[in-house]
Amino acid sequence: MIRINLLPHREERRKQRRQAFFAMLALSALVGGIVLMVVGGFIANSIFSQEARNTIIRNANAKLDLEIKEIASLKQEIDALKARQQAVEDLQSDRNQPVHLLDELVKQVPEGIYLRSFKQEAQRVVLNGYAQSNERVSELLRNLSNNSPWLERPDLIEIRSTALGQGKDAKKVFDFTINVGIKRESAKDAPAQKPGEAKPVAAAGTPPKP
Repeated sequence: MIRINLLPHREERRKQRRQAFFAMLALSALVGGIVLMVVGGFIANSIFSQEARNTIIRNANAKLDLEIKEIASLKQEIDALKARQQAVEDLQSDRNQPVHLLDELVKQVPEGIYLRSFKQEAQRVVLNGYAQSNERVSELLRNLSNNSPWLERPDLIEIRSTALGQGKDAKKVFDFTINVGIKRESAKDAPAQKPGEAKPVAAAGTPPKP
């Protein structure tokens, strides 16, 4: 009987299979390495691009912040210049206020009113005087409120009955105090207070009408 030894062939096939396995393993490792390199390169490039964009954004924000600060500083300078200009205009306007005040008092004070003093503090003027009756004081308030382009918002502070003179010559009069606003020239053409907003003549202890 003829005997055939198959061991060498089997060993050869096993060797070939091992070689094919290692070759496939090496190829897989190579492909995996290439894939990792490509993916890693893509990620690195994305990170680099994002950092570049972040740098551009930071630089733009820094420039914008600087421009905002410059604009704010410029606005403060403009506001300061406007305030100084307004102060100069108000000062020039205030120089003419005594003239306007005297002129308006001559025009608006009705008969039966005697002003004994007046004092200006800023944009308010305090008037002190005597009146023959409550009606005269009411008329003065209406004139100051509605008829004067320079005076506004009159306020009756006090009114009381008193006697002017002595003995038989004493006359009953009403001692009053009025606080009224005076406009600057820059505000003279502003909308005036509505008629009828002046406070009525009323005070504690006001004597009855004569």
